Amino acid sequence: MNVSVKGEYALQAIFDLASQSGSDPVKIAEIARRQQIPQKFLELILASLKQGGFVESRRGAEGGYLLARRPESITVGEVLRFVEGRQEERSRQRRQAETPLSDLWERVDKSIDTVLDNATFAQLVREWAEKHSRFVPNWEI
Repeated sequence: MNVSVKGEYALQAIFDLASQSGSDPVKIAEIARRQQIPQKFLELILASLKQGGFVESRRGAEGGYLLARRPESITVGEVLRFVEGRQEERSRQRRQAETPLSDLWERVDKSIDTVLDNATFAQLVREWAEKHSRFVPNWEI
C-alpha cells in the first residue's frame, strides 16, 4: 500500500486532534509544530478533512480545529480512503491484466483494509500513550 505525504499528514493531524484531551479548538500552528507538517500544506489538508466530515473549525482568536466525531468512531481506513481514494481504484490501476498473482494481491489488499478499518484514533492514542509511559526513566536514588 502506498500512502502519499498528504495521506500521512492527514493521519498525523487527526491523531494530534484525537490526542488533545480538552474540547477546545487546536490552532493549526500548534498541530504543524507538534507533527512537523508545513503549515500551509496542513491548512489545505484540514480544509479537505473538514469537507469530509472528520474535523470542524472555529473562527476567532480562540478558534482552531477539533474533531467532528469522537476518536472512537474515526478509523484510519476511512481517513485514508477519503484522502487517497478507494483501494479498488488504486489496485485496478496497478494491475490491469489478470496474472497468476492477482488473487494473492487482492487478499493482501483486503487484509490491509481490515487492519486499517479496525484501527481507530482512540485506540492509536491509547497505544501511543501506553508505549511511552512504560519507558519513563526513574531518576530517584
